[in-house]
Amino acid sequence: MLSSLFPVLYGVVFVALLWQAFRVMSRGFSAASGPIDEPVDRTGRVTVHPELLDNDGRITEEDLLTVRFGGDEEAGSDTSGTTAE
Repeated sequence: MLSSLFPVLYGVVFVALLWQAFRVMSRGFSAASGPIDEPVDRTGRVTVHPELLDNDGRITEEDLLTVRFGGDEEAGSDTSGTTAE
């Protein structure tokens, strides 16, 4: 009795999972075909990185350290007048 019920139960579960997979994929395809909305800030305020704030919570006025990696050179941006040899 159980050996004849197992293939039927297996088939029902397989069809149910296949139906669920197609439903999930159809949602993804319909979401990908529409226009992408602009991200909305959940607070409604401009997000500022905490490292840009001073001790009082205001945006700092001091000079910031910047890093330039190789390959980022702009033409004519060498202000030091020296060349690396």
